[in-house]
Amino acid sequence: MTNRKIFVLSVCLILISGFVFKTWAQGPEPAKKYTISGKVIDDELGVPLEYATVSIVNVNDPNDINGGVTNAEGAFAIEVQNGTYNIAVEFISYETKNFNNRTINSDLDLGTIKLGLGSENLDEVVVQAETTQVDVRLDKKIYNIGKDLTTAGGTVSDALNNVPSVSVDVEGGISLRGNENVRILINGKPSAMAGFGDSNVLSQLPASAIERVEVITSPSARYDAEGTAGILNIILRKKETLGFNGSLNLQTGYPANGGISANLNYRTEKYNLFATTGYRYDESPGNANFDTRYFDVQQDAFLDSIQYTENSEDRDYDRIRRNFNTNLGMEYYITDMSSITGSVFYRKGNDDDLTTNISDYFLNGSPQIGTTRYEKETEDEDSYQIALNYINKFDNNGHQLTADFQYESDQEEQGSFINEPVRYNNTDSLGVNIPREQTSTIEDQNQYLIQADYVRPIGEESQFEAGYRGEFENTLTDYKLFQENADGTLVLNENQTNIFDYTENVQAVYSQYGSKFGEFSFLLGLRLENTNLKGNITSALTEAELQDIYSFEIDTEFDNNYLGLFPTVNLIYELGEDENITLGYNRRINRPRGWFINPFPSRSSRNNVFQGNPNLRPAFSNAFDLGYLKKWDKLTLTSSVYYQHETDAFSRIQERVNITVANPSFGEAGEPEYVNQEVIRSIPFNLATNDRMGGEIGFLYNPNDWLRLNGSFNYFRFELDGQFNGTDYSQKNTSYFGRFSSKVSLPWKIDWQTNAFYRGPSDDVQGTQDGILSIDVALSKEVLKDKATVSINARDLLNSRKRSQQITTDDFYQESEFQWRQRQINLSFIYRFNQQKKRNERRGGEDNMMDEDGEGF
Repeated sequence: MTNRKIFVLSVCLILISGFVFKTWAQGPEPAKKYTISGKVIDDELGVPLEYATVSIVNVNDPNDINGGVTNAEGAFAIEVQNGTYNIAVEFISYETKNFNNRTINSDLDLGTIKLGLGSENLDEVVVQAETTQVDVRLDKKIYNIGKDLTTAGGTVSDALNNVPSVSVDVEGGISLRGNENVRILINGKPSAMAGFGDSNVLSQLPASAIERVEVITSPSARYDAEGTAGILNIILRKKETLGFNGSLNLQTGYPANGGISANLNYRTEKYNLFATTGYRYDESPGNANFDTRYFDVQQDAFLDSIQYTENSEDRDYDRIRRNFNTNLGMEYYITDMSSITGSVFYRKGNDDDLTTNISDYFLNGSPQIGTTRYEKETEDEDSYQIALNYINKFDNNGHQLTADFQYESDQEEQGSFINEPVRYNNTDSLGVNIPREQTSTIEDQNQYLIQADYVRPIGEESQFEAGYRGEFENTLTDYKLFQENADGTLVLNENQTNIFDYTENVQAVYSQYGSKFGEFSFLLGLRLENTNLKGNITSALTEAELQDIYSFEIDTEFDNNYLGLFPTVNLIYELGEDENITLGYNRRINRPRGWFINPFPSRSSRNNVFQGNPNLRPAFSNAFDLGYLKKWDKLTLTSSVYYQHETDAFSRIQERVNITVANPSFGEAGEPEYVNQEVIRSIPFNLATNDRMGGEIGFLYNPNDWLRLNGSFNYFRFELDGQFNGTDYSQKNTSYFGRFSSKVSLPWKIDWQTNAFYRGPSDDVQGTQDGILSIDVALSKEVLKDKATVSINARDLLNSRKRSQQITTDDFYQESEFQWRQRQINLSFIYRFNQQKKRNERRGGEDNMMDEDGEGF
């Protein structure tokens, strides 16, 4: 698209925005306010009940909600406009007192209100909270996470793996409808809680923190255009109950793990204090094996030129994770219509890993030599995030302005010590010695976010929105490799030591307009976004030397800009009160992350490495989605078909290449000489195109109070077209995945839940993957008068969550199996105190057409 076209479209966008702004009109003069007052006491003891809540709902407008809390004397006084209201007075474990259809045209004194003990309402809410519900908006499906027993004591990744359309692979990678290019947001924003896009961090955060997950397959213009598959927006729990309340969560399990976390909240009429703090210890053993057969004879520089035609590796991973997380904040209510919220998130991680890699080398079936490689790795991480949010509501109908500022910092130090003694030697070579290695990686990551959003309802059924977002991120990675020389000391390998400085700056403006005509609703948007990707590689090697070593051209300093328009169209037609059809179109971008670009290889073994590609370009996609939803009394059905055309799509291939290593024979001066070592390299590259199409269907079925069932099935097909290093990797493939969950309520307040997931076999760019079956089971019981829950669960009951893969190239054939985490059994205890059974709002209009992100329809 030429700059002239972009300029013309931008001017049109501004003119349209100006025209909509001209339609604004001054609202009517405020109606006169009156006061509803009273005093709440215990019916039996006659003592005042402090922090009893008073809810006031407009009979003619259920979205007009007001309320308050009693003081130390049990008194309350709440101002409302004239109208007819339903008034409810309630307190924890007490019966609710209702005053319905009260017409307010003067001050109303309800006098002394006596509440008696009662538990019927509490029991009702406990039942309702156990059911996961789905709500369909113009651009998303919202899954309110119910009481999922299989994730009790688990992590955010465990919870996401139970959300329809979402799958989490054995390494913690998250995909949406089988596409890994998904954007992860926390409360609508990129966050240090999601590890700057590293989804592995989600395996360190407790699942109990999630309130709902928004699956956004057709994102509106308000969202960042990142993620060709779409967006997963994780909404964390936020207490709205007045007074002091919270919960305490304890867990333990096998393999050895333990944790404690607390969610605390104290809310008054003027401010809301909240804190979530926890510590987690986790031993997470895993394993892998690789069996590689070469089509010609190989030689290994480390093994004194030992020849072999087959290599097998058996790896055991012994991981220890220690993580401390805390999120502290306060929301201060400046007026009834405006507030400012500040929060600080901090994460401290300390990991100790030991990888044992047993390697055997064969020549035509005869064992030649065997080694055992020990890699001890330590990692210390400090992350924090400072966030400020300001919101100003001009009225109770959704007219509002929000502004956000966020700063995030992540410092990570990683070191490893590698030793590989020889176990046996059946060759004529004597004194085979593999030099010790030591690596050091220091990564410093900083990110700023500035965002402003303006929302203006127009009439009863229309809404205009506009905003700006700027994200500025820099990552500095300092990597050093030391190798043993002749006298046993470690010296620096300058050929693989480097500093990688990577910057990603994204700025965007957007505008969107939505309206409803009878049964038809639409949301149209346009986003103008500029992506600036800059990188600088500092190394002892020149670009020409890098090209010789890594077999493709490498630009050690680049500065690329990508300016684009991203339109979105979302339509919905209501066939009935509980039935609708949706249609969505959007254009998206997938930007390569820093570790996908860094050209210096990781060293998981001497034979298998991963290497980034600095020549990667962003991928762009155009996607269409047609959906259908139908609700009956006990059954909810969702379905959709979709198509996506992606250009410059990312894919990974494996190939046999040479990298430089230290020669174990050393030079005359005792310094290591560098020689070529053949390895199998995994590297990402840009395809020409990737066409994806598929369909999915899901259901939620609650035939009665004691049985709840839900399931989903997703079938997709993709066609790849592209080449790398002169090899064509075009391919067609189909695959599928499905999940099923059942929950049975047994006598004595015991619940039993079973979750099953199966991903079908698939063809990859160079080979195939086998299917994966995983089953989770859990039991729970309410105790301590329903204030606490004890649960036990087994995740991956059959210990079958393993990725089995076969790869075939012109040079070699490889079979591999990888299990990131073995079967786990966990026991958890959750205690809740002073938690209201209903959500009580402080100010009117908070449950109107707007959702968490200020987006309606």
